[in-house]
Amino acid sequence: MSAPAQSGAQSHAVPRDRYAVIGNPISHSKSPFIHARFAEQTGEPVDYTHLLAPLDAFVPHVRAFFEAGGRGLNVTVPFKLEAHALATTLSPRAAAAGAVNTLRADAGSIYGDNTDGFGLVRDIEVNLSTPLKGARILLLGAGGAARGVVLPMLERSPHSLTIVNRTAAKASELVEQFGAAARTAGCQLTGGGAAAVEASAYDVIINATAGSLDDALPECDERAFGSGTLAYDMMYGAQPTVFMQHAQTLGARAADGLGMLVEQAAESFFVWRGVRPSGAPVLAQLRQMLAGSSAA
Repeated sequence: MSAPAQSGAQSHAVPRDRYAVIGNPISHSKSPFIHARFAEQTGEPVDYTHLLAPLDAFVPHVRAFFEAGGRGLNVTVPFKLEAHALATTLSPRAAAAGAVNTLRADAGSIYGDNTDGFGLVRDIEVNLSTPLKGARILLLGAGGAARGVVLPMLERSPHSLTIVNRTAAKASELVEQFGAAARTAGCQLTGGGAAAVEASAYDVIINATAGSLDDALPECDERAFGSGTLAYDMMYGAQPTVFMQHAQTLGARAADGLGMLVEQAAESFFVWRGVRPSGAPVLAQLRQMLAGSSAA
């Protein structure tokens, strides 16, 4: 009688598809941890690493990665504009943002997407239980971070969206660019300098400036913050940002951008694999890791 066929030990491992996050610097990125958890959660055969690109050699590094069989890339600072230029096909949200944070190798082409705005909206609405439909939203900043989130927020049909920037003309440019989308959504879209902030509490205030990196507060009327306001900083760290602390002293609820990081990654995973992982358990793990690093 022959021995039963062995399984497991002699079976071949499933080949894993290669993905990476590309940027400069890049070693600090939490994306490999996040996508490893997503792969475990979904059972998708994903191998995800860091990829450091020299500042003057982004395109050749991307092409080499894809030519070697890589399937997709997340793109971070400072290459999102170059990724937008490199992509042969753009999603509507990437075209609107003018920047790309997700690249996918398709047959003979490179697909570019921007999942940042989706990540922000999902974090606010799902993780923080704050609906944007009918909300009065104040967006502080009109740079690349702000540009990437305007269209996804408008698609939630808020009551109004006010974009405020130190250079008022940049805010006005965004108002003009997204005017048609705002009209379609039935949203009142306005913008300008600090004087454009109304002297009454908003439902959601989003800090899309880089001020928290330097412990600098964006200029904003304190009356914009109230007990019913969610003050959201796109930045995150082991401790609350200066913007979050300021908002809390004014009675607002404050949140950082760690959930946005996880949710934009989940959307990238969906763009690549057609499977949507759950961000909440991974966000909880990252919170524990940050708390541990601050206590160490």
